[in-house]
Amino acid sequence: MARYLIRRILLAVLALFAVSIITFVLFFMVPTSPAYVMCGKQCDAHMIQQTNQRLGLDQPPVVQYGQFVKGVFVGRTYGSGELALKCPAPCLGYSFRTNEPVMSIIGRTLPVTLSIVIGAWVLQIALGVGLGMISALRRGGLFDKISVSVSLVGASMQIYFFGPILLLIFVYNLHLLPNPGYTSPFQDPWAWFTQMLLPWLTLGFLNSAIYARLSRAQMLETLSEDFVRTARAKGLPKRRVYVRHALRAAITPIVTIAGLDLGTLLGGAVITESVFSVNGLGRTAVQAVTDLNLPVVMATVLLAAFFIIVMNIVVDVLYSVIDPRVRLS
Repeated sequence: MARYLIRRILLAVLALFAVSIITFVLFFMVPTSPAYVMCGKQCDAHMIQQTNQRLGLDQPPVVQYGQFVKGVFVGRTYGSGELALKCPAPCLGYSFRTNEPVMSIIGRTLPVTLSIVIGAWVLQIALGVGLGMISALRRGGLFDKISVSVSLVGASMQIYFFGPILLLIFVYNLHLLPNPGYTSPFQDPWAWFTQMLLPWLTLGFLNSAIYARLSRAQMLETLSEDFVRTARAKGLPKRRVYVRHALRAAITPIVTIAGLDLGTLLGGAVITESVFSVNGLGRTAVQAVTDLNLPVVMATVLLAAFFIIVMNIVVDVLYSVIDPRVRLS
């Protein structure tokens, strides 16, 4: 196990290194001058030259990338003299649009995305897997038919349609919930909960449809396996057969999708944040693309890649815990 983890971590580092090179080339080696893009149409030759010096774009590409990597670990300084701007580690760049380090922007927006994603992710797993497993155990019954219908509706509906409906009902008509926003759970847990509830319900309900259908299919397939029939023939209690044997074997592919979904969503729940006007990481990345704020775009790409790679490692490790048939070599 230890050898496997070391190998996976080394591969993850190499993957992040490759992603950083690709994003650096795409955003800082394009034919159009990043300095011109960042300072806009009002730039003259002197301003472009000054911006190039502050960004370090007047240096060779290898030196520029080395400075970027160095900034991640020890920080860096943009420019010199009175124009010097310090970016403390981990420095993922400096936004000259908002005149602040990119990590300051991420520090404000990442907690918002974490609040939305983790709550919705827990809801979609609990609701989807629960409905799917019960439907499989009661195949052909009324609950199974209702569950399949609900999951079909959820899989067919879109966030930008379902979200405004919930807003109209619970916020504007019934006045049961406040407008979605973000309040730190450490300052006011109840305000945080009520403001996050609609994004959780929207994202969690729609995504749970996939888990309900997948878990139902996996459970039905597992219940027909020989080891489940053997467990029944031995006279084991139904709960033990279903939970300890069938569910444990059926849940492995669900863990794969759940882990990858979590990694992807942590990179930014773009549509959900936009629908509810919540300034999370995804909405910030979209705004950065619109504003041509290249350092922010590059940082969000790297952060999304980091989350996906980490969740891949976590999923691989969980395989050996959930299913004893899996052997890590």
